[in-house]
Amino acid sequence: MGLGPDSIKVKNLEDKSKSKKKKKDEGRRKEEEIGCWAKFRLMGGCMPKRSKVDSSLSGITTQYVESKSTDEKSKDQPVIPVVSPPTSNGESASSTPKFSEELKLASQLRKFTFNDLKLATRNFRPESLLGEGGFGCVFKGWVEENGTAPVKPGTGLTVAVKTLNHDGLQGHKEWLAEVNFLGNLLHPNLVKLIGYCIEDDQRLLVYEFMPRGSLENHLFRKGSLPLPWSIRVKIALGAAKGLAFLHEEAERSVIYRDFKTSNILLDADYNAKLSDFGLAKDGPESGKTHVSTRVMGTYGYAAPEYVMTGHLTSKSDVYSFGVVLLEMLTGRRSMDKNRPNGEHNLVEWARPLFGDRRRFYRLLDPRLEGHFSIKGAQKAIQLAAQCLSRDPKARPRMSEVVETLKPLPNLKDMASSSYYFQAMQADANKSSVHNTNGIRTQGGFIKRNGQPLRSLSSLSDSRASPYNQPYQSPKPNGKKS
Repeated sequence: MGLGPDSIKVKNLEDKSKSKKKKKDEGRRKEEEIGCWAKFRLMGGCMPKRSKVDSSLSGITTQYVESKSTDEKSKDQPVIPVVSPPTSNGESASSTPKFSEELKLASQLRKFTFNDLKLATRNFRPESLLGEGGFGCVFKGWVEENGTAPVKPGTGLTVAVKTLNHDGLQGHKEWLAEVNFLGNLLHPNLVKLIGYCIEDDQRLLVYEFMPRGSLENHLFRKGSLPLPWSIRVKIALGAAKGLAFLHEEAERSVIYRDFKTSNILLDADYNAKLSDFGLAKDGPESGKTHVSTRVMGTYGYAAPEYVMTGHLTSKSDVYSFGVVLLEMLTGRRSMDKNRPNGEHNLVEWARPLFGDRRRFYRLLDPRLEGHFSIKGAQKAIQLAAQCLSRDPKARPRMSEVVETLKPLPNLKDMASSSYYFQAMQADANKSSVHNTNGIRTQGGFIKRNGQPLRSLSSLSDSRASPYNQPYQSPKPNGKKS
């Protein structure tokens, strides 16, 4: 005797109820297993779910670059969101053999288990959190000097552990690019990738720990002390050397594609190292002038010709370097809507001042208070202008940028002791005497009753980025913490 329609409905409802209950029980068990992972999701949503299917491996993946920020008003905006087509069964990234094939090049890296890294970071507890980005969260941890086992905090090797956020905007492809580029590229100005974890749907990366965090924090974080001129030049030179290595010295040319202040990390002595190779691409093959690719990057940093055409070259990185150099010179963000009209876009605001040698001081961070080399500043501004040329062919190669920057740390003609600069400052002050109610002036100061109060850059808001830690006085030769 067959079952009637009503009986089938009842059976289906029972099956669904059992299925829901089973899923709920599984979810509860997973949350108990993960511990603070679930708590982090409630706190800020930066921790990934321990889901059965990696979101980056499902049919369609939306990918774009997100700034490492929690401040919605000031964070960088993606150039364009890109939807990648579904992969065929034969190309599925979830197959174990494919993983082994893809990771052969990085075989010299240490392979950590998820439990190793869970213990190394003290269960990913909040006190270990260094920062958050589009990829996921970054935690501080401790492992054996030459092994993978976790050790007591403060002993062994200090590392930074980056997790893949399954709900995030970057996925397996970016994780894989990071492993295969940094796993095979060794240079003093690239962050060292120590190892990785690939277990079930977990994707984690283990880097050397950079105690002074990101350049972004030092330039823009509220309450941070201004970086001295000598350190700014040192950082610019180090970052330029990193790009020059990628473009001209690596076995195969690499285009970084995501050069910005939050991706420049600093060691205890303010040596700059490039991090986050998730968007890096191999340079054009022999005989080709460019790589055609999806437009990905960050507003304010991406080269205009790349945004318009999708044609990627090493000169795209040179443009981004010009933007960062300008940020370091001015103390202003590449994009800042909190500034007056006409000053939102740093490059467009600065262009009219590039060729005016009499007004070049207007481009410099007022927090430097004249403690910079006049010749060095003029050369740096001229270099930034060349890197930001609208014609990619007119931009210098990064090796030429390095050669231009090399002499700058040795220049001792400080503006503060220059009669010429003092006269310019006096003229600037005279031109703004009428601003007596705290109005922004041409000289870059805020005045009340004719007296300067604070530099403009100290009033700009800040945002968080990976390695978001408090920093003390910026001393070049500080001891490692």
